Formats: sequence, structure tokens, C-alpha cells
Amino acid sequence: MQCRFCGSVNQKRFIGEMGIRSPGLKNIDKAVVWVFPNLIVCLDCGMAEFIVPKNELGALAKGDAAAAAGS
Repeated sequence: MQCRFCGSVNQKRFIGEMGIRSPGLKNIDKAVVWVFPNLIVCLDCGMAEFIVPKNELGALAKGDAAAAAGS
């Protein structure tokens, strides 16, 4: 597979851990949605790709971190 950004084939898979929240001070009190995606990282340019799992994606769409916590 080639990097979509630079075209390099120097890519590696990793397991990620990240908290996602909506930007801005008005959203500061909303809970973080935690995701643990598989990542593909280009080791030449740093471009990273991942897919947000379905339950967490639904929580992001609704703005409801509690829904994702049960998955």
C-alpha cells in the first residue's frame, strides 16, 4: 500500500490510543470519546490513517461519550 500523501511504501501498522473531543471552549465540559484504532503510519512523511470504530463514531456524531464507554 502506498501513502496517500507522499506515495511512499515505507509504512507500518501500530495500535493507537486517543481521546477525541469537539474543539472550542463551549465544548470543554463535554466528555472525551476514547478510541483505540489500528493506525497505518508513513515512516517517511508522518501521515497517519485510522478508522474510528462504529460505536465510538456514533458517540462522536451524537456528542455522547457515555455511549462509547460501554463498548
